[in-house]
Amino acid sequence: MDSQFQITNQSGRIDKVCAELEPQISRSRAKELIKESQILVNDAPVKPKYEVKPGDRIQITIPEPKKLDLVAEAIPLAIVYEDDDVLVVNKPQGMVVHPAPGHPDHTLVNALLYHTPLSNINGTLRPGIVHRIDKDTSGLLMVAKNNLAHESLSKQLKDKTNVRKYIALVHGVIKDDRGTVDAPIGRDKKDRKKQAIVADGRHAVTHYRVLERFANYTLVECQLETGRTHQIRVHMKSIGHPLVGDPLYGPRKTIAGNGQFLHAAVLGFKHPRSGEQLLFSAPLPTIFEKTLTQLRHRQH
Repeated sequence: MDSQFQITNQSGRIDKVCAELEPQISRSRAKELIKESQILVNDAPVKPKYEVKPGDRIQITIPEPKKLDLVAEAIPLAIVYEDDDVLVVNKPQGMVVHPAPGHPDHTLVNALLYHTPLSNINGTLRPGIVHRIDKDTSGLLMVAKNNLAHESLSKQLKDKTNVRKYIALVHGVIKDDRGTVDAPIGRDKKDRKKQAIVADGRHAVTHYRVLERFANYTLVECQLETGRTHQIRVHMKSIGHPLVGDPLYGPRKTIAGNGQFLHAAVLGFKHPRSGEQLLFSAPLPTIFEKTLTQLRHRQH
């Protein structure tokens, strides 16, 4: 598809400007499109560091997503709520949300397709998926069954009107009862698998409050204001309290589990059709509960 824009007042790096102009693409996706000459300025290709000037005419061409054959798979789902428009699912640890290179099947999307029709706004790869949680993060996800629901839920995420609370076990003892981390997140310059706090990253805010303190660990509730990749994991590490069991951001010496101890415990949003405020919660996974019980026993 083609999008053409006459720019009169925008300035800044071309990738940043494109991500602001075209909600379908992130800054990193804009960089890829620039390298593929799918983004033109004044009818000519440019480099990713090109600085947009007022009056520049930007043309963005978004190629059709490459088709992966999505197979509906009869994988059991823990459905917390469902109606004709939306579905809330409690995703287990270890399950990837949608197919990607390296994970063509056995994902949440494969399971959902077996169960119900889904919205197709996100193209063929991510039907119904409005927001993601990492493979080893457990907990609640909202899924759109049709495009009306998808647009409404996406807008709520963008407007920060929905509720997303996570329970995390972190290293170290947090002294303050509550706090906020407000630090921009982008791809780590040294390691492409990681995210990091970078000056030109995307705005990211996490509020946390302490639920329980142990000898060397703290149980916290984190409330997301924005939803960047690995946000809680990066933000908690940045204040010296990486998540327990986190293979990417945590210390080597940690408590063994199935990856990071992070659970999307509470999810709230307005129903796309009725406008009713819905709020859901999901209990901690067994391994998380067992670990907390062991830490409590050690205290005494």
